[in-house]
Amino acid sequence: MSDRQYPTDLKFDELPDPKRVWAGEPGSREEGLGRLALLTDEVVQKAAAREIRTGRRVGLNWDLTKLEYPSLGRAACEHKIVPLLDAGFDDIYVMNPQQSSQWDGLRHWSTSVSSDGKQKRLWYGGTTKEEILDRSSDRVGMQHWAQEGITGRGVLVDYASWAAARGVRYSALSQHSIPLDDILAAARDQGVAFERGDILLVRTGLTRQWDREMDDAARRAYGAEVSPCHAGIEATTDVLRWIWDSGFAAVAGDAISFEVYPPLGDFMLHDYLLPGWGMPIGEMFDLERLSEVCRELNRWSFFFTSTPLNMPGGVSSPPNAQAIF
Repeated sequence: MSDRQYPTDLKFDELPDPKRVWAGEPGSREEGLGRLALLTDEVVQKAAAREIRTGRRVGLNWDLTKLEYPSLGRAACEHKIVPLLDAGFDDIYVMNPQQSSQWDGLRHWSTSVSSDGKQKRLWYGGTTKEEILDRSSDRVGMQHWAQEGITGRGVLVDYASWAAARGVRYSALSQHSIPLDDILAAARDQGVAFERGDILLVRTGLTRQWDREMDDAARRAYGAEVSPCHAGIEATTDVLRWIWDSGFAAVAGDAISFEVYPPLGDFMLHDYLLPGWGMPIGEMFDLERLSEVCRELNRWSFFFTSTPLNMPGGVSSPPNAQAIF
């Protein structure tokens, strides 16, 4: 965008370039927030006033020990307890946040764009690989999200339960592609009405499958796969249009990559949401207890709060997320 203002009033089909919805000056707070510009004080206050009724709380963070056997060359979390002055203990964590519940930050994924007649990969705002690898630069780092939080009205679409009730059987570790029509049908059956600034959560059943249906050998086999498969939302232009026009501030789910992977079409949602729109993508959130509470209360919206790690120049972060009813 030429004026570098986030175009919150434009429809998807009105965007001059859906791969370059860039806001703020390079290195600025506005650029670092990206799509979170939708979470204004008014939006957050309205969500808190309407959604917090009982004070009941549900954590959305999977164990940091999961995935015990991550794929794509990622390392499992290491946790050490070390003595302190013969009077206490400290923790030492060695971890890749991408291995368990996490937000993909704006430094995580790039997209291919045409510049001066050549194709090159850029991150949000036009951030380059060289800037990310320059440790003196924290452009579009995780600190921007940490300082304000990802907080507002959360909405759960329980696709896993909706599909099971209709006899749709699938593995969360397959290329099961979830059509947009099914997401919309599940939301209608739940009585969900989406609002501008919502934080969308989609349950596929991944954490349940990993925890309750897979033995250690099956988990090891997944971790050893060269090209692992992940169930998730289909990557289509219609999905992009729906996400943008619905006004979601962030999207997340329990799926390993949110969208179906490997991609079945010509592009990935990641190519647009992160480097194009500055939209957080949450993956491997533990939504099992949340789905149970939503069903019990017959409420599929709640106050959502998340405080990522305040790491200057961070690429990703555990969500430290919670739903409050």
